[in-house]
This record gives sequence, structure tokens and C-alpha cells, in this order.
Amino acid sequence: MIVIYSTKFYREYKRIPINIKKQAEKMETIFKLNPFNPILKTHKLTGNLKDFWSFSIDYKNRIIFEFISENTVCFHSIGSHQIYK
Repeated sequence: MIVIYSTKFYREYKRIPINIKKQAEKMETIFKLNPFNPILKTHKLTGNLKDFWSFSIDYKNRIIFEFISENTVCFHSIGSHQIYK
């Protein structure tokens, strides 16, 4: 799986604590092998974000992404549930 990072994702990533960054990197490794691994809790979003998907970093934090092609995704946002707004 190829991951492209949006500029918004980069800005948000810089602001999160180091322990969340480390956990996000672990989950990204799992994601690249299988984006639907049950540990990620990957799910389709609804409403204004209906074209996007999300997976869990931990209980509180998520990554919002979009499938660009069969083997390419774009990470758009990272953070708590407030990123859904």
C-alpha cells in the first residue's frame, strides 16, 4: 500500500504528542500490510465525510484517509474525534 500525506496531515502530525506519533507509525505499518486488519477498526465515514475512511490509532485518536486507487491512499487528517468536524 502506498500512502500519500496531505499538507493538513503533516501539520496535524507535528502537533500530536510523541507517544501518539509512535503508535500511529505502528498502526500505519499494519495498515500498509492490510488496511482492513481488525486491530485498526477501519470503517467508512458518513455524512459530509462519506467519501472517506478512518482507522484507529488508539482509543481516542484516528486517521482519516481516502482510497486513491487499489493500492494508493491519501492520509488527510490525524487526531481525536474532533477531526471529523
